[in-house]
Amino acid sequence: MPARRIPALLIAAGTAALLTVLAGCSAGSGSASPNADGYVADGKFTVATGEPAYFPYVIDDKPQTGKGFEAAVAYAVADELGFAKKDVVWTRSTFDQGIAPGAKDWDVNLQQYTITDERAENVDFSASYYSTPQAVITIKGSKAAGVKDLAGFAALLVGAATGTTSQQAAEQTLKPSGGVQAFNSNDDAVLALKSGQIDALVVDLPTAFYLTGAELDDGVLIGQLPAADGVSDDWGIVLPKGSPLTKKVDAAVKKLEADGTLKKIADEWLGADAGAPVLK
Repeated sequence: MPARRIPALLIAAGTAALLTVLAGCSAGSGSASPNADGYVADGKFTVATGEPAYFPYVIDDKPQTGKGFEAAVAYAVADELGFAKKDVVWTRSTFDQGIAPGAKDWDVNLQQYTITDERAENVDFSASYYSTPQAVITIKGSKAAGVKDLAGFAALLVGAATGTTSQQAAEQTLKPSGGVQAFNSNDDAVLALKSGQIDALVVDLPTAFYLTGAELDDGVLIGQLPAADGVSDDWGIVLPKGSPLTKKVDAAVKKLEADGTLKKIADEWLGADAGAPVLK
């Protein structure tokens, strides 16, 4: 018995219905439509981090463990929003994707994003969850390697990239007798450090962790400089522009700041225990 033929119009209608269902599951590559509560997935808090994510912000590139500064912050925010740890879903994005305009397939993104007016044109930011201090690095065997306090830099050659908050911090806080040696970029300053042209280099703390942990085989992170007005950058949690979650996440961050949770997390993952004591 011959198979019955299905009218082409019915096939087209069925295909259209299927496409509609699929569209409801995914709004396309790299984007998802928020549900009524504003989350991209029902009952889940979807958090983006880098690919890969680095120490000390995520330990061993495994954010789901909650180990590392930003992994811990994400779980603290999730808890404030009423999510259990098992309901936090991690995804990945590049740094630039996180602050590009357009729909996202995550609720929030944490990748040490400095809050700026330019970026705020494309995305929303929460209140600051961390103000980045400046730090001093050197290499093993240098005159600065054994320095334990601010006074120890007075007679040393200290460098920084010109026109940066690092240069400002070095001048205001370290006050080397020979002045701060200015370089066109951090790359030039690192070369000067390697060649012995300077004894120590001031950079922001994230850069200090990167340089001493990845770029310099014999790098030494001496410590952080004390907080000073005008010489730090504020990091904010990124959300899609106009996200209905922005106010909730902002309130959660402010509460965590007020009750000391953020400081506790920073002390654990970015303080002395992470090899970056505050110099006095």
